[in-house]
Amino acid sequence: MAVPARTCGASWPGPVRTARPWPGRGPRPFPDPRDPASGPARPLLLLLPPLLLLPLLTAPGASAYSFPQQHTMQHWARRLEQEIDGVMRIFGGVQQLREIYKDNRNLFEVQENEPQKLVEKVAGDIESLLDRKVQALKRLADAAENFQKAHRWQDNIKEEDIIYYDAKADAELDDPEGEDVERGSKTSTLRLDFMEDPNFKNKVNYSYTAVQIPTDIYKGSTVILNELNWTEALENVFIENRRQDPTLLWQVFGSATGVTRYYPATPWRAPKKIDLYDVRRRPWYIQGASSPKDMVIIVDVSGSVSGLTLKLMKTSVCEMLDTLSDDDYVNVASFNEKAQPVSCFTHLVQANVRNKKVFKEAVQGMVAKGTTGYKAGFEYAFDQLQNSNITRANCNKMIMMFTDGGEDRVQDVFEKYNWPNRTVRVFTFSVGQHNYDVTPLQWMACTNKGYYFEIPSIGAIRINTQEYLDVLGRPMVLAGKEAKQVQWTNVYEDALGLGLVVTGTLPVFNLTQDGPGEKKNQLILGVMGIDVALNDIKRLTPNYTLGANGYVFAIDLNGYVLLHPNLKPQTTNFREPVTLDFLDAELEDENKEEIRRSMIDGNKGHKQIRTLVKSLDERYIDEVIRNYTWVPIRSTNYSLGLVLPPYSTFYLQANLSDQILQVKLPISKLKDFEFLLPSSFESEGHVFIAPREYCKDLNVSDNNTEFLKNFIELMEKVTPDSKQCNNFLLHNLILDTGITQQLVERVWRDQDLNTYSLLAVFAATDGGITRVFPNKAAEDWTENPEPFNASFYRRSLDNHGYVFKPPHQDSLLRPLELENDTVGVLVSTAVELSLGRRTLRPAVVGVKLDLEAWAEKFKVLASNRTHQDQPQKQCGPSSHCEMDCEVNNEDLLCVLIDDGGFLILSNQNHQWDQVGRFFSEVDANLMLALYNNSFYTRKESYDYQAACAPQPPGNLGAAPRGVFVPTIADFLNLAWWTSAAAWSLFQQLLYGLIYHSWFQADPAEAEGSPETRESSCVMKQTQYYFGSVNASYNAIIDCGNCSRLFHAQRLTNTNLLFVVAEKPLCSQCEAGRLLQKETHCPADGPEQCELVQRPRYRRGPHICFDYNATEDTSDCGRGASFPPSLGVLVSLQLLLLLGLPPRPQPQVHSFAASRRL
Repeated sequence: MAVPARTCGASWPGPVRTARPWPGRGPRPFPDPRDPASGPARPLLLLLPPLLLLPLLTAPGASAYSFPQQHTMQHWARRLEQEIDGVMRIFGGVQQLREIYKDNRNLFEVQENEPQKLVEKVAGDIESLLDRKVQALKRLADAAENFQKAHRWQDNIKEEDIIYYDAKADAELDDPEGEDVERGSKTSTLRLDFMEDPNFKNKVNYSYTAVQIPTDIYKGSTVILNELNWTEALENVFIENRRQDPTLLWQVFGSATGVTRYYPATPWRAPKKIDLYDVRRRPWYIQGASSPKDMVIIVDVSGSVSGLTLKLMKTSVCEMLDTLSDDDYVNVASFNEKAQPVSCFTHLVQANVRNKKVFKEAVQGMVAKGTTGYKAGFEYAFDQLQNSNITRANCNKMIMMFTDGGEDRVQDVFEKYNWPNRTVRVFTFSVGQHNYDVTPLQWMACTNKGYYFEIPSIGAIRINTQEYLDVLGRPMVLAGKEAKQVQWTNVYEDALGLGLVVTGTLPVFNLTQDGPGEKKNQLILGVMGIDVALNDIKRLTPNYTLGANGYVFAIDLNGYVLLHPNLKPQTTNFREPVTLDFLDAELEDENKEEIRRSMIDGNKGHKQIRTLVKSLDERYIDEVIRNYTWVPIRSTNYSLGLVLPPYSTFYLQANLSDQILQVKLPISKLKDFEFLLPSSFESEGHVFIAPREYCKDLNVSDNNTEFLKNFIELMEKVTPDSKQCNNFLLHNLILDTGITQQLVERVWRDQDLNTYSLLAVFAATDGGITRVFPNKAAEDWTENPEPFNASFYRRSLDNHGYVFKPPHQDSLLRPLELENDTVGVLVSTAVELSLGRRTLRPAVVGVKLDLEAWAEKFKVLASNRTHQDQPQKQCGPSSHCEMDCEVNNEDLLCVLIDDGGFLILSNQNHQWDQVGRFFSEVDANLMLALYNNSFYTRKESYDYQAACAPQPPGNLGAAPRGVFVPTIADFLNLAWWTSAAAWSLFQQLLYGLIYHSWFQADPAEAEGSPETRESSCVMKQTQYYFGSVNASYNAIIDCGNCSRLFHAQRLTNTNLLFVVAEKPLCSQCEAGRLLQKETHCPADGPEQCELVQRPRYRRGPHICFDYNATEDTSDCGRGASFPPSLGVLVSLQLLLLLGLPPRPQPQVHSFAASRRL
């Protein structure tokens, strides 16, 4: 058996240890099948000469009993198969239900799912939905450009001149109540009333827009006030858009200055701590503001870079990485005399969440030493960008250099690699407080179409690590209408609580000119965005006609899913997109890789494949046949797919008679409705109805009894053809109510369940009915009332025969508490209906076995008795007898294990409370032998959407690591107070008051994530399923001088494995334990360094704007910073002593002058 690929935290279990000594004849005459010197593991019987087989099957010792012969155990297996089949035939009612469907053939029609037509229709509907948003986007972008062009810049504008609703102001006011429109505590802030709107999952005001300004931007600056002034006119366009399309959700303008104006107005979601939201760092803004990027970040780690400066660089690199999206590629290197990558990545890699996390962790390990060598750093960066043998963005190319300063201009490097075409932009960042000449850094940026920035302190990091996007936006602006193309984003979490959304984006350009005959402005004003909730797109897909295992999915050019039933992130961080690859949403194989590639390339296709699927409860693996059909969604970057099992090609559609429909009576008067009423449950069995959207006015409830009550009350009012109801769902529900009631009448009611030790019988249908008989059994019914979300239902459809499902037990929880009539094992099977040449599976029926009673019955069936009343056979000293599972339960272990490796039944009374546990937790020795002998196959995968408890923080002491802490002598030295070091330290302490701990805080926590107690993580999942062995099989578990015989055989027409084994009598050999439970991967899943060597296929956006011959590169940064001032420093110290945060000051940076609008 092949050794599985390397996985996080996995180790290969040791040799199988046994517990019975070999009968006094020294070493075994055969090799250990797991000894590397013995070759690959294989069935042990193949290693034994025929003459040695007989002694092995006779147990050693003085007992007159021997291990049962193979034909005996096969006989027991047949008895078990016959008993299970007999019970299911009598009580399951499969044949009777088929007849009931045929007897009621006039009440339904058989409809066909035509995959190609279905997928094309859904794709067209999604295209129409998104096209309406595109038209609204274009109206907004055109209006914004015209408003800004007509705006006249005001140098003397004041805060009181601008009246707007500050979305964050309400959180600061003591009294949330107010009149419709009045001045707030600040003269520029409106007070609004809001009303709850379920479409937004929020309180909104449709008469106004709201404004959000980042905390680290001074809202009273001239640039911001002018921005607020001209964007106010967008309010009327927002309102008109909603009038034309009432389904519009958030309409947002994200300005390049950091201002966000959105409609409708709603209070900002106040975080628990400081609000670090900046629209320019949102995934949708980054995608809309520039074309894809190939970026190499090089960091100076020479000896002069130490302490706070190095810490600033590390933080700056992390912030820079956050400006990249999945369309970008990046690598990070450090340099002194030599350059080397900071991580295991030796070339450009996709800037996805996991790769960026590797970079961020690696950057923290940088150490300053040696001398500065700009040449080494830039040569490394250019070599990275010239490597054409790897996947990359192939659009904007840039080098970002962080340094504390230097004198070398490395002109020879630029002449060799970049001149005269200058295809690579160079951005330089002077970090920290120092007195070096920055002219060489400015020269590097200006001669290579880049920009020079200064980062003197913490407060300048965020603003200066994102301003480079303005430079990259120049070719887009100069391209004009050609660049005005709507792009659709990855899935991400809406910051205002809308849930998972995608956003259509359109850049907004500055159309002004500095004067007559002057070159036109080349600044991007911002990005316009309109959200589309994933739920709105899902509503366009078929809900229930595809069956329980059919579904629609969609992916983007990166292969990330937009729609998929397995897209269920347990935690979301709105700073990052939700990037679940199609091959991670499903179990990867070559066929799916081919389908994914074809969809990314925008092709149509159809393919039937045999593949593995994971059960809904993630405990089982099934091998199934699926039909995949896919088409592109025109005018978008998305492709849509449809997955159908062969048995879902057809489905039932109820056809209530015309005579009943013409009566126009309430639905409650229809035939069969009475069997939904609780008053009928005692005689007809309890009915659970699937919580579906049958009617618009139906109140949804998680409590099925309450939901049924709401449903019945509503049905007293509506007619069968009511426009407010989904007639397909409603009529099918009524049809299946009657169908299942007839099953009760014909089969269940006249049978004595106790005779066969049954707790319940049940039927579940595609129409949403689950009927459990008798009524009292519903008290212990724990399955999902929605059949499509019930694991037993979906697995029964995919498997032929009887599917056993034990109660779920977690290894960390206490064993089952066995009480009479409380613990049962489900056995279910699908009802296959053939109508003409059309075959479908509209229902699943089954029984619930009484665990204790069937455990006793199991022992009798696997014994030498023919029935339970027959006396046990006694074996005298002179006679020879075979052991059986009843008489010899102290020496013989007999179990039934399901296809996932979970215990179903045992002849050991002390194991009854372990039913439902993975068998390795019950008998690790035996489970490992079954696995090594190919009875089971292991499948390992990763769940990238899991949630984990946060790791406890380490002891960081009184100050952040790596930060200079002054001594008392320093405080007493006036020269120190006026030095750059003191100034930088006070800036750090000041921001520390506001940002808690800039260097250490978790961004999700800082930004007030709704749930900070859990964070996203990667979990490794391991499932087992039946291997290639189908026949009866004898083998020996061997290790050293211990042996253990066992026999295993699959039970026909079930998902069960019957195992008979000797019980271990010695314990000197310990077995390795197979793990099945989900485990946390501390390294975030498979080794990223290995994965990037075999990147998955993707395509970037179809357009690229990285060059324009008319671009003016003269504005390339001159830098500015606050000069140290003793008066200011004293004021800061007083503020620190008082614990009061200062009023935010205007950000001074080199783009301020360019932002005159």
